[in-house]
Amino acid sequence: MRPLKDAQLGAFTFFASALPHDVCGSNGLPLTPNSIKILGRFQILKTITHPRLCQYVDISRGKHERLIVVAEHFERSLSGFQKQGKAASSEKMLQIGYEVLEGLEFMNKHGLVHRALSAHNVLLDCKGNVKLAKFGLYHMTDHGADVDFPIGYPSYLAPEVIAQGCFHPSDPSHDDAPLPSGPKADVWSLGVLLFELCAGRRLLHNIEISERLKFILTLGCMDDIVTVLAEEHGCLDTIKELPENVVELLRKCLTFLPSKRPTPAELLGDPVFNVISCHYTPFQKPISLFASSLRCAHLDLPDDISDLCKEDDDDFLSERAIDEVYHLWCLAGGDMEKELTNKDIIQSKPPVCTLPKLKDVVGEAYYPLLEDEQSALPQSNSSNELSATVTLPLIIRERDTEYQLIRIILFDRLLKAYPYKKNLVWKEARVDIPPLVRGLAWAALLGIEGDIQAKYDSIDKDTPIPTDRQIEVDIPRCHQYDELLSSPEGHSKFRRVLKAWVVSHPDLVYWQGLDSLCAPFLYLNFNHEALAYACMSAFIPKYLYNFFLKDNSHVIQEYLKVFSLMIAFHDPELSNHLNEIRFIPDLYAIPWFLTMFTHVFPLHKIFHLWDTLLLGNSSFPFCIGVAILQQLRDRLLANGFNECILLFSDLPEIDIERCVRESINLFCWTPKSATYRQHAQPLKVAGDNSFGKTASYFSSDYQDMPNPDLSREPLALSDLKEEMSPRVSAADLIDLCELSLSAISKRNRASKPKIVAVDIRNVEDFSRGHISGSINVAFNLAFSPDGELLQCPTTGILQNYRGRVIVVISNAMQTAFSAHLVKVNFPRVCILDGGINKLKPTGLLTVPSPQI
Repeated sequence: MRPLKDAQLGAFTFFASALPHDVCGSNGLPLTPNSIKILGRFQILKTITHPRLCQYVDISRGKHERLIVVAEHFERSLSGFQKQGKAASSEKMLQIGYEVLEGLEFMNKHGLVHRALSAHNVLLDCKGNVKLAKFGLYHMTDHGADVDFPIGYPSYLAPEVIAQGCFHPSDPSHDDAPLPSGPKADVWSLGVLLFELCAGRRLLHNIEISERLKFILTLGCMDDIVTVLAEEHGCLDTIKELPENVVELLRKCLTFLPSKRPTPAELLGDPVFNVISCHYTPFQKPISLFASSLRCAHLDLPDDISDLCKEDDDDFLSERAIDEVYHLWCLAGGDMEKELTNKDIIQSKPPVCTLPKLKDVVGEAYYPLLEDEQSALPQSNSSNELSATVTLPLIIRERDTEYQLIRIILFDRLLKAYPYKKNLVWKEARVDIPPLVRGLAWAALLGIEGDIQAKYDSIDKDTPIPTDRQIEVDIPRCHQYDELLSSPEGHSKFRRVLKAWVVSHPDLVYWQGLDSLCAPFLYLNFNHEALAYACMSAFIPKYLYNFFLKDNSHVIQEYLKVFSLMIAFHDPELSNHLNEIRFIPDLYAIPWFLTMFTHVFPLHKIFHLWDTLLLGNSSFPFCIGVAILQQLRDRLLANGFNECILLFSDLPEIDIERCVRESINLFCWTPKSATYRQHAQPLKVAGDNSFGKTASYFSSDYQDMPNPDLSREPLALSDLKEEMSPRVSAADLIDLCELSLSAISKRNRASKPKIVAVDIRNVEDFSRGHISGSINVAFNLAFSPDGELLQCPTTGILQNYRGRVIVVISNAMQTAFSAHLVKVNFPRVCILDGGINKLKPTGLLTVPSPQI
């Protein structure tokens, strides 16, 4: 998106043709409304950026199939010349002709034609340069098939377009739509425009439409159409005074037969433009963030950045991208339909005159410094208010205009510096991610780099494969409440991205749920399928490694068992109840994890959930699952099996912000190795400390220590299912208890440690060597040799440690002891993998000094 600068935001509105209510498609589903089809096709127009085209910004649906399109707008147009009644000079006419052709040629390269070219759709900016408006109307309406009005204006339509007649989709007498117009149709319209500029008046303006059409069609019998038009409008002398090359240009444009009429690209190379073309620099599309070409920013900043914004009348907001300005206007309460209604010109295209001034945002805010020591919020007149805004709920922050402006500018700079500023993107994402840049921010968090478009293009998405049928069945059921994803264009994109993933991962298969996983990425990158595919391809191995194997039962079963252990670890009372009524995760949690909750929540909740999920590692989904259960805790504890089944068949409303907040807390209390899975993705590098210093020992993905003897040992699934508490590795325990020499000096803390080691060996074994700081609760004093409870260990010293992470240590009976603690609702209980024997070779066991 280019800067707003001297442009305005304008809007035009129209109705899509209505469909009958009692007709279904071939798949048995109701027909997709034409307004939804138009909305889907419109999206690609937002990516068409050129100096000669008015930038499209947004589209919205109203009642009764009304559509409102927001686009760049300028007050001046060629119709102003006509109202003056003066002929334009040859130089001005050639300039306008050349600039219109530039825009038309660029459109043609993207498979578009204008078809609605007219004097009031050729706008002029403050420098008098051409800006073509409504150039996408023909494309978004499927060449006029989705509306009940013709695309184009009779005075400017080419003869071959008029000869096709008017087509109404609802008319049963028309079996087939007319062939779409080609680029040459716009050349005729341009010829009429240029002729009007030369004549200083409109053509066929005072003649009835039927007479206009007849006259244009009869021009096919004329040898010199330009002369005939000049005689008809009494301006033959004016045309004769034009330079011969200009008249020849008019003749080429107004060639009756399309086969002999040149295209915009051919006309641009015409010698008539030789003098003028040397003053124009060919347009070069900016290099995208993900490409093989090198990107660089040419910055020339003053020593004092405040020098950039000394002028009081500087309009810094106009330097921001058009879509940003519109987004901020909407946040400030802007409503396009209401604007049009208030002005009583709903069918017109007025400029948006109520853009917020954002006067409190000083110039420095538009040039944030990116050094680590700088504050995330730049200084402004309302900096205190902005600092307070950070503490507000996310949904409020996302609707705060000034706050979003600051965040958008900051992320825009960070993403332009990606991957160099990757760490800062992570840092700022922990605060929040502005919705406007969420797609690119997610891509950065997933580490997407390189020429993703070339890779995506190289994948065969056309050859039929066995999975095609299942994909066709799933797509019409996937988040179809969303207008964008339910459009035919959305379905086509869904199909291509999903098929690309299946084809490029031959060792994996398509499982139902993959479409739901794709939905957030496709929605955020609707006009960049390659990025949606790249993000999905990076997301799945990170969070769903081997979930899409043909036989994934062992992966799923291990995952569900670890989830069960996480429930017992964080909420043993709830775990005991669910186990007692046999309401196991297999009955409700498979769709959660197979789709990473996209099958459970609507997209707007998934966006907030995944903003945090992408900062965590593969164990974070366990914490989300536990957080969801805790929101339903009271109802689950009060109900039996059948009631719980019904509860999850129609999941109650979940407070997603509370879910995220509690998930982070659970994540920070979970030791790294407690979520170890032997079927998880092997790690190459250490995980990020995603949630800050508090999570330093608890947040990273578990991985083997340099000493493999201290790591977790793989456990057979049958043995794992017998466990009641998660295991932690010896390496993890050493870190958590801070037993390394470098950490001992740091143990003087004001707060209590989060962990306690409970050694359940008998007193004699304990005295021969134990972990420093551990407590001894002898198993043989609490349980008989046959496992009968003699004395509840939780009534003694252990009660003082309730709430901390309790690591049970022994050389035997760890499982039985920890199971009893869970049974009596003791939270955060885990056992040391390998027992005390794992620690003996480390030299970290201590022997108490003898009493003197």
